[in-house]
Amino acid sequence: MGSNEVLVVTGMSGAGKSTVAHALEDLGWYVVDNLPPSMIATLWEMTAKTPSSIAVVIDVRGGEFFDDLTKALSNLAENKIARRILFVDASDEALVRRFEATRRPHPLQGPDRILDGIAKERVRLQDVRSAADLVIDSSALNIHQLEAKIGEVFSSDSGSNLRVNILSFGYKYGIPVDADLVMDCRFIANPHWIPELRPLTGLDKAVSDNVLASTNVQEFLTKYESLFETIASGFIQEGRKYLTLAIGCTGGKHRSVAISEELAKRFANSEQASEKKISAQAVHRDLGREI
Repeated sequence: MGSNEVLVVTGMSGAGKSTVAHALEDLGWYVVDNLPPSMIATLWEMTAKTPSSIAVVIDVRGGEFFDDLTKALSNLAENKIARRILFVDASDEALVRRFEATRRPHPLQGPDRILDGIAKERVRLQDVRSAADLVIDSSALNIHQLEAKIGEVFSSDSGSNLRVNILSFGYKYGIPVDADLVMDCRFIANPHWIPELRPLTGLDKAVSDNVLASTNVQEFLTKYESLFETIASGFIQEGRKYLTLAIGCTGGKHRSVAISEELAKRFANSEQASEKKISAQAVHRDLGREI
């Protein structure tokens, strides 16, 4: 991302926006926290000639000022100032734990419970979340893991038109909230029931070979790759920079991992990837969990 663009960092209170801001600063970004939305264009004009990329953190702490965000984003578009929206989210359970650990009230809580404040905030943020270019779910991430994730997203492949994260997961641990598209690969025979493969993962060749040789898998991969090409072209035309494709199996250890790795290879090596500057990587959410 260059200095002619603005990254708007927003999301749920307690989800980790401050950590994201610090990580961006470490990457050399110019970051302004709690900026009134109406001042985004002014900030861009002041810093347009600087080499640093620009990020602004805007959330409900701004009170009534936050309601100006939609108008401010429209003004950026009218003035042909490119912008991206990063929405940092987390589950209600994770947010409650974090507020209780810090013994701080939720900014919209008032005399009610923490959960009531969270519910109010989700309603208030639903439009901007829908418009986000990238959603990061920090529920299962500690501070260092969230910083690392920001580094992965923003420090490399900056020349890509579209950066694709292929996220393997286990349905038993829940569907990722930051997925743009979810695909179920539980139709594939499960290596978990093969004793010699059970302790291995989809990163091991024996498991990968077994999964990729299963009935209908090659047909599935070919059709999914074709579907991706259509989706990717549309996202690039719409100016989307990031895409998360979630691939799920029961535990997130065997099938989804092997399929995600294979899709990442296919996407990265496709003619479309070279022609349209698409980068792809596989990320495994539940690989370290006990099955």
